[in-house]
Amino acid sequence: MKTILTAFLLLFIPLACSNNAENKNTYNSPEADTPVVLSKTLESQNIQSDTQNNLEQKLIKEAFLVFETQDLDKTFGQVVTFINNNKGYIQNDNSSKSYNRVSRQITVRIPTQNFQPTIDSISQSVKHFDRKNISSKDVTEEFIDLEARLKAKRELENRYLELLAKAKNVKEILEVEKELSQIREDIEAKQGRLQYLQNKVSLSTIHIEFYKTIATESGVTVSYAQKMWNALKSGFNGLSYFVLGLLTIWPAIIIIGFSIFMFRRWLKKRNK
Repeated sequence: MKTILTAFLLLFIPLACSNNAENKNTYNSPEADTPVVLSKTLESQNIQSDTQNNLEQKLIKEAFLVFETQDLDKTFGQVVTFINNNKGYIQNDNSSKSYNRVSRQITVRIPTQNFQPTIDSISQSVKHFDRKNISSKDVTEEFIDLEARLKAKRELENRYLELLAKAKNVKEILEVEKELSQIREDIEAKQGRLQYLQNKVSLSTIHIEFYKTIATESGVTVSYAQKMWNALKSGFNGLSYFVLGLLTIWPAIIIIGFSIFMFRRWLKKRNK
């Protein structure tokens, strides 16, 4: 009897366990797809994360160089040679002169990969820099953000285009076109910003100023008599400017003089 009971229990327990397992599986079946969806979502997020991590770093590089030279034309020719060798170009070129020096300021746009070689080439021909400042700004995060927002705006534009195709009356068409107009303005603004950043990243900027001191007008070589003569000329020039200024405002002087004359005449009559 005990043997039969034992055999019955051995057969019944596995069946009960299998039924419980089936019930559990049946209970969880409505949510069986959820882990798959989550895994796909996480996978897509990982892909996006890997894409962001593998994205090339976007740097805006800029440099300011100021130095003295003995020959402006020769130095300019050397700088132009360095720029041409590194496939750059001169964006701005200005010259100026003060009382004791002549200078030239140029703004150079150079491919980013040739930014440092260009600076190194210029540095080899310069003994001393009055100013040498090199900076870089990381705009990778802004690039990613703009591209993501631009993608979302384009998807939204496509949805509104589908709604426009399904519009049934003029009112719906006008409402959808109004939203489309705003979306397209946002897209153009973001595209413009992206193009601006891309230009700054692909072409670095170098501001170069080189100058020459004018020795003949410095205080060391000018004699005392020359200083006196310069002072007399400065005084005469100042007087000339004063007279010219008076001639410029002669209508105001006449009006003021006439007003003073009439006021004094009125005072005399009042006193009498």
